[in-house]
Amino acid sequence: MRIFDIKSHRNERGLRKGIPLLISRLILGGVFAYASLDKILHPSAFAEVVYNYQILPEGLVNLTAIVLPWIELLIGLSLILGVWLHGSILICNLLLLVFFSTLVFNMARGLDIDCGCFTVSIGTSSDGQMLWYLFRDAFFLFVGLFLFFFFLLREDKDRLAMTKDLP
Repeated sequence: MRIFDIKSHRNERGLRKGIPLLISRLILGGVFAYASLDKILHPSAFAEVVYNYQILPEGLVNLTAIVLPWIELLIGLSLILGVWLHGSILICNLLLLVFFSTLVFNMARGLDIDCGCFTVSIGTSSDGQMLWYLFRDAFFLFVGLFLFFFFLLREDKDRLAMTKDLP
């Protein structure tokens, strides 16, 4: 499948579904790839951001700070290039759910931290900024769920329907 291969996104309703799926893939892929760059270049600063969330045990903070940005980059490139889509969409949604949940959890605990999503600058954020992070991540999660529904759930239904027609 090529990056801009609309035919790969086409089903019985034609091109109308292909373009939104392609745009959604490119948006999330670009977001994940871009978000990974600063974290890859500054792993120690990202480790401090991860530590500030106060969720992981100290022994997992450095490992997470090293591995997570590379996973984000691979997911982003996979979505952009259109390879390994089923796995990358599933992992993308799991990560988006974790990111969204940690923001909600820390807001509920009253922690005022910088999310570290696109830059590893360390500092506090205002409540208004935390709300912005929450809405932004909710939008990304919505896009991810859109892809999940059409690439994973919808294709399974189509495959089941096709197998029922076999003799």
